[in-house]
Amino acid sequence: MNPDNIAFGQILVYLLGGAGIFSLLLLVVKLLAPDRPNPEKNTSYECGEDAIGSGIVQFNPRFYLIGLIFLIFDLEVIFIFPLALVYADPELVNQIPGWGILALAEIGIFIGILLVGFAYVWVKGDLDWVIPSPITPEIDQPVPLLMYEELNKKYSKSTPPKEKVLE
Repeated sequence: MNPDNIAFGQILVYLLGGAGIFSLLLLVVKLLAPDRPNPEKNTSYECGEDAIGSGIVQFNPRFYLIGLIFLIFDLEVIFIFPLALVYADPELVNQIPGWGILALAEIGIFIGILLVGFAYVWVKGDLDWVIPSPITPEIDQPVPLLMYEELNKKYSKSTPPKEKVLE
């Protein structure tokens, strides 16, 4: 039997065992945990204050975009870590001929791809925090005075409701 197949079999047993234990724990929690929902428990918790209004608010998607771009460029730095490991051990660099140059070229290509992505995001304007000013339409001719007079006549006929004076 091939030793690689044994290693893959051990990994499969490990994954199936983990999934089984996870499923068993979920089942135990479902059976034993009390389930008594009430309106107080179902409200969102906001620092001890009662929630006012809906939790759905308008939020500028630019913040999400900046957050995603930050995550992309921040987490991609993790891939540079192997280069540090290669150059930290001089014996490892000399063990395989060309290993250090290959690692350096690979990281150079990787950083180049990141810089191309960064330039694309920058040129596209997704990194700008300044909100563009809205374009207001311009009217060639002002509204005719006759239309204002008709509106004034229409609403001047109706009298506002009389206010009751409290005595």
